[in-house]
Amino acid sequence: MTMPVLRLAGVLTMIALALGAGAASARTAALDTPSGLHAFLLRTDEPSSTSFNRTPSFSWNPVAGATTYQFQLSTSSSFRDNGIIYADHRLTTPVAAPAVTLPWITGNPHSLYARVRAVTQTTTGPWSPAFGFDVVPPPPPTPLPSYPGLIRWTPVPGATGYQIWLIDANKMEVVYSNVLDEREFYTFHQSSAWTGTVHWRIRALRSDTYNQRINQIPVSTFGAWSPVYSSSNSATSGGPIQLRGTVADVYSNGSDSAPAHRLMPAFLFSGNQSLAGTPAELFRVYVFTDKQCLNPVLIGSVTGAPAFSPRPYGTLTMPTLPASLQASRSRYLVDQQPHSQTTGDFGYDGATLALSEQAKAATPTTTIPTAPGETTGSAGSSGSSGSSGSSGSSSSSGSAAAPGGLSFAGDPGAPVNLWDTEWPNAGYYWTVIPVAAVSPGALTTFVRSPGAKVADTSVPVAGNPGFNIGDSVTIGAETVTITGIGDGTISVTALKFAHTEGQQVDRIGGGIQYVDMELPQDACAAGRVARFGKSSEPALTSSGDLFATGLSPLGRLTSALHTASFYGSPLVSWTPALGAEAYQVQWSKTKYPFVAEDDPGAKTKGFLTTGTSSVLPIKTPGTWWYRVRGFDYSLPTGAQQMSWSDPAKVILTKPTFKIASSAGAKRTFKLVP
Repeated sequence: MTMPVLRLAGVLTMIALALGAGAASARTAALDTPSGLHAFLLRTDEPSSTSFNRTPSFSWNPVAGATTYQFQLSTSSSFRDNGIIYADHRLTTPVAAPAVTLPWITGNPHSLYARVRAVTQTTTGPWSPAFGFDVVPPPPPTPLPSYPGLIRWTPVPGATGYQIWLIDANKMEVVYSNVLDEREFYTFHQSSAWTGTVHWRIRALRSDTYNQRINQIPVSTFGAWSPVYSSSNSATSGGPIQLRGTVADVYSNGSDSAPAHRLMPAFLFSGNQSLAGTPAELFRVYVFTDKQCLNPVLIGSVTGAPAFSPRPYGTLTMPTLPASLQASRSRYLVDQQPHSQTTGDFGYDGATLALSEQAKAATPTTTIPTAPGETTGSAGSSGSSGSSGSSGSSSSSGSAAAPGGLSFAGDPGAPVNLWDTEWPNAGYYWTVIPVAAVSPGALTTFVRSPGAKVADTSVPVAGNPGFNIGDSVTIGAETVTITGIGDGTISVTALKFAHTEGQQVDRIGGGIQYVDMELPQDACAAGRVARFGKSSEPALTSSGDLFATGLSPLGRLTSALHTASFYGSPLVSWTPALGAEAYQVQWSKTKYPFVAEDDPGAKTKGFLTTGTSSVLPIKTPGTWWYRVRGFDYSLPTGAQQMSWSDPAKVILTKPTFKIASSAGAKRTFKLVP
């Protein structure tokens, strides 16, 4: 019986090679060293590279008898303990998708290294030779053709935002679209000496949501600065205000044939006259859901530029006193503190305006929201079904994430992006309103009991209607500035003298208010209204063939270019979606209705990741469908989901071979397809 057993053991070793799985008789044999370890972005058989702009995926040839693999990333080719950045010792197929942000790092020839080894229940094989690679920032954005009052640049794949250095104004601005208006240069400056040429530099930003680096090596969230670019503007024009279109990743003139924007656009216009023909030097953009312009979804800040693109970190600090307004004509305005609403912006009807750029910060989505209509738990239905993630993470601050979720540190800014529309059937309507800087007239009230003491910052008054923050008022022999309006009180800068009941409080001239010169409703009714569409970009999961890598039914490492079926859990990849900071992955047994299955690790339906690849934790053979969507943190809280990718089909099969007995007394065996 010895010979048949030995022959069977030899055949089982061949089977293990095909399966990438262990067998009892193979456990006693030494495991081979994994071969073919390499990195890739979308598919294992793409052209080889050792330089990447984001964390790549990895694959290697399966090892006969292996039940699992251990994988490591390090800054040391000898893999010293303090150089280990990432490790995963529970891989069941010869692929890895490290859930970690890697630093920008280069060497001669390399500064990052990967290695892998095979494991059985009783044996650990040797480590593979180190695979060296580098992670380098993508090239800086380059200018795109633009329009007066606007900077525009090429979007960078994988970038989560951009920092723009306005060199002449000595300011830094951060935005999440690919446009920035030049309001600093135009507001209270209408001459070409201020607006003719704008010098700027730009760099892309990336998130570090995971921070799962074992050795805590720091990661820069900035790419390289661009060279100095110049933006030239023609002289400002007069005449009636004309809407010229919207622009970001694409330009739209508002017609049905115009494309929808994937990124939040800038709004372009010319002219300076109201409906009544009154010239203005300041303007405000409004965006509505209806063509009568009654339901606003964005109220713009005051600008002097012929373009407006919403900024997430605050508007300009507009002057509140006549003297400071005059001074503003000879300097660049600084930015308002983020998330602090202004008090000097008013509609034509006197209504106080809440500016969108000063709104409270949105709350980033770190666990997948429930499906629309669901109130508790995770939903696995079609449409926007929700779930928590399987890949736990911590933010750059080290705070703990919810089980199976992400965490986020920092200020994502005001939610100045807009929800998707079904363009061109539905869209948004926008208009531009001229704005006047108005200083209210004289106003009088009286100090009431019990009066105010020296150094007090609150004065009880007989009445305060009409007074505004920023007003200069005279109380007795001193002049102070109003800093707040209370119930029967005014808050002021610290008093130098005591004031008793009955003393007169006079406002000679109030703080400057920025008042619309007409109603948006009237401007839209007069024809000064245009449309645009917004449609977030879906992640691309295939380009003819799936971006999928794994074991073929014959046990060979391959990609979807060469097989429609995989044995074991495949690794799937996708291209970065414009504006996305995190991604949701779900899988279903049916394309429609798409019923998301539980992630066996987190017991939730699908998972979150900040990477652009992941191993699908599917074990059951059959036909499966998976989909991916991004989350855009510049959208309002609870509505940051972007478009789903089209469901992509992946087939998981059992091995396509079996053990069969050959004829003859020696009981030899052979593989049968």
